[in-house]
Amino acid sequence: MKIMVGYNEFDPKGQIEAAVIEHARAFNARVYLANSIEIGEDVPKENFDRAEKNLEKGKSFFLKQGIECETILLESGLTISEDILKFAQDNKMNEIIIGVRSRSKLGKLIFGSIAQHTILNSSCPVLCVNQE
Repeated sequence: MKIMVGYNEFDPKGQIEAAVIEHARAFNARVYLANSIEIGEDVPKENFDRAEKNLEKGKSFFLKQGIECETILLESGLTISEDILKFAQDNKMNEIIIGVRSRSKLGKLIFGSIAQHTILNSSCPVLCVNQE
């Protein structure tokens, strides 16, 4: 099984990490940590460095947990959701795990636009993890 994780910030005690460990172990899955980053001449190099550093921290953490893991920095120029969905479909992912945050009472019922677009357009199951 292959699990893609929309991943932008490493947190060893985070809900995303806990969900990834649980699912990867339960399904004997390989994990693909993916971060979609804006491209262009006006985008600071620090953004790329920070993204790569977080991906590597995550990879190291999951490898120490005995979970096969790869990192992907998506730089296609698409929206974050489009990047995630394209990679997942092109690489035949079995599941996508993304983080969501509710900002208000209404926000608890309606996900943000990235999460909503990913959920509604994915060709595989999407697990949404509350990051509060």
